[in-house]
Amino acid sequence: MSIHQNITSIEAGSVPLHTRSIRDIADSLGYTSDWNWSWSNYKSMILAMTEAYGLRRHLEIGGGRDPLFSPGELGVHGIDVTLNDLSQKELDLAPAGFSKLCCDIAAPSTLAAIGSNRFDFAYCRMVMEHVEDTARMWRNIHGLLTPGGAALSFFPTLFAPPFVINELMPERLSRAVLHALFPDRRDEGDNPKFPAYYNLCRGDEAAITPLLREIGFRDVVVLPFYGYSYFWKIPVIKQIDAAFTQVARQRDWRTFTSFAYVIARK
Repeated sequence: MSIHQNITSIEAGSVPLHTRSIRDIADSLGYTSDWNWSWSNYKSMILAMTEAYGLRRHLEIGGGRDPLFSPGELGVHGIDVTLNDLSQKELDLAPAGFSKLCCDIAAPSTLAAIGSNRFDFAYCRMVMEHVEDTARMWRNIHGLLTPGGAALSFFPTLFAPPFVINELMPERLSRAVLHALFPDRRDEGDNPKFPAYYNLCRGDEAAITPLLREIGFRDVVVLPFYGYSYFWKIPVIKQIDAAFTQVARQRDWRTFTSFAYVIARK
């Protein structure tokens, strides 16, 4: 099903679009806790929330060279997207047609540096695991949002085995292992690797919701996902891991989620 078909199905529902909860929107897109859904529907989820809540001014955190939307899609969807990255080099590699904001979104001075610029929707994918002070980042995101604005963070979670290994392994060794499993990857090319800390990267509401509510967010939703492809090239381990992942997903063992969407409204 296409993104436009997904959104049309939401609009055709019995509940008015603007009154739908975050979980209603996810369910309308066919949410399942399989990890493939998280990657296939990230963009659909953002567009569905954009339409549901009238979120037109977007901030893509860590967008850099690889923004979620193409320049041509901005007009189609009626959105204005600002790309954020802490590296000007990454922003310089982004396509033309976007506003750009070079700053560390997790720095204490971020809000003062940005001034009065505010956004309706802030989102990021595979960014928060690289942030040492995730609590500060969430506080800054809250401060950057307009009243009624939303935030969505998509990240890998502990304690999925590949990410535990990545956290414990020295960075040089983890790079070597990544290259062995995925030889087409280029660290300084289209998909650079950054150190990972996994600070507050969990798929359990109990680990995240209290902080976000203390910051001032409401309607906090954690959507868990199970599974990954990291062990697919390793016989025996692949089968054992797949069996364990299936049990964890069936029983919703949040300790062993692989990825999560954390979504909240201001």
